Amino acid sequence: MTFLAKHFLSLFFSFFIGIYIYAQNTNTVLPPAYIKSVVLQPNKPNMYFPIVALGETLNFSFDDINANEIYYSYRIEHCDYNWNISNLSSTEYMTGYAEDRIRDYTNSFNTLQGYTHYQLQIPNDNNRIIKSGNYLLSVLDEDYNVVFNRRFIVYQPKVQVGVTAHRTTEVKNINTKHAVQFVVNHPNLLINNPGQEIKIAVYQNGDWNSVKKNIPPRYIQGNQLKYNYVDEISFWAGNEYRYFDTKEIRNATNNIYKTVYNNIFDTYIYTSEIRGDKPYTFYPDINGNFVLRTIDAEDVATEGDYSWVHFTLENNLNLNKDPIYIYGGFNDWKITEETKMKYNPQTKLFETTLLLKQGFYNYTYVSAKNTEQIDITAVDGSFYQTENDYIVIVYYKKFGDLYDQVIGVGVANSERLQN
Repeated sequence: MTFLAKHFLSLFFSFFIGIYIYAQNTNTVLPPAYIKSVVLQPNKPNMYFPIVALGETLNFSFDDINANEIYYSYRIEHCDYNWNISNLSSTEYMTGYAEDRIRDYTNSFNTLQGYTHYQLQIPNDNNRIIKSGNYLLSVLDEDYNVVFNRRFIVYQPKVQVGVTAHRTTEVKNINTKHAVQFVVNHPNLLINNPGQEIKIAVYQNGDWNSVKKNIPPRYIQGNQLKYNYVDEISFWAGNEYRYFDTKEIRNATNNIYKTVYNNIFDTYIYTSEIRGDKPYTFYPDINGNFVLRTIDAEDVATEGDYSWVHFTLENNLNLNKDPIYIYGGFNDWKITEETKMKYNPQTKLFETTLLLKQGFYNYTYVSAKNTEQIDITAVDGSFYQTENDYIVIVYYKKFGDLYDQVIGVGVANSERLQN
């Protein structure tokens, strides 16, 4: 067997092993219970996944319901492909201060739940990112302890990425899975060893836990890297996300059957049915994300109120024995004790309650053995008709480089499958 053939087989074997393994970033710190409504997204309408081109703006905000006007600071750190802190010094990836105060904060006004609202733009007058890559944004308290953090990605477009979504051709999963294919065109970038210098990450709907990695190109043709595997890069299609809207917090609306005032409002959502054994039904969603909004005041940032949102899910003998969680972008796709559904023997329902700010929320139910084994199909099933976004991110690190660049991003939607 030739050296090239051995090298390709090694990469191919690593692909099949690595693509299904994902350990959450060990640097991740979850927000404490008093930190709510964390938003980190591009300064563009209908954009939720925190990825921007170099020089573009990210909006970051959160509420502290202790309302003590704490002097929070923030730190920006460059990370490698695997979200470990890179070896770059702060002066190599940004100008200004890598650590600075959050100066824009305001107490809530005319709300039942008091809070202090903090907000920040990146870049700003005090710092500017000058290199592409993965980044970790950490919020620090007055003693410079990390309170919580969030990930974001900065890219510099040096390649073109064409992405298509397909219905899988696997007979057993043809009605439940999507397959993703893509091509990386690099006419103006010399890549000597694509198998070593190029790395890929593919996400479904911006869900950090959905990532598929360690994917070598299937074919290399001139200035094209082709990742046109038939079914190897595949995702459970899932189901359309459930939703509720508390923009009018005092009244029942779609999917909310009553609101009750008790110091602050309690919002009761209709009991959720298990949808896995029911036919697919289309309705528009925002793919698991959320939008803070209110019609009760002018500025949701400081005048939006909070309510206790009560979730209930019917019990069903077909559910597996793993714990069930509410899941979505509202808490950065995290599996936490707060979002765990608890069985109530009196009502014979799974129940939990979350304190959430006024807004439009997408969510679903998942089962999970732990944070690394999440089943999005257990409660709501999986249907190939489901509309999802698939995001392909291209990393580049040539021999001798000190860091992983992000050189291209491509997006495809499964609303119109290519087969």
